[in-house]
Amino acid sequence: MSKRFFRWVETWVEENILPGANPDIESHEVKAKRLTEKLFAEAVTVGFTTSESEEERERVLPLVLAAVSDSTDFDIDAYRLKSELANENEDGD
Repeated sequence: MSKRFFRWVETWVEENILPGANPDIESHEVKAKRLTEKLFAEAVTVGFTTSESEEERERVLPLVLAAVSDSTDFDIDAYRLKSELANENEDGD
């Protein structure tokens, strides 16, 4: 993932996905897919090319899913997902 696109994705996730936002209405997976589509639509409007963003789709969905599944309560699935992402990105966050 290009660093510029990755930084933009991280900022977008922080600004648009609130932790613990009512998961009873839709599942985490459905919400993550919906928000990922919104993210990619906005990526085009801020100047990223479709090909530049589409090649990163597989790496962005887990980031969005981790943010969506984050809640104020301890969620073992979110913990495991975040651990996998930290290991994959090798940044420890």
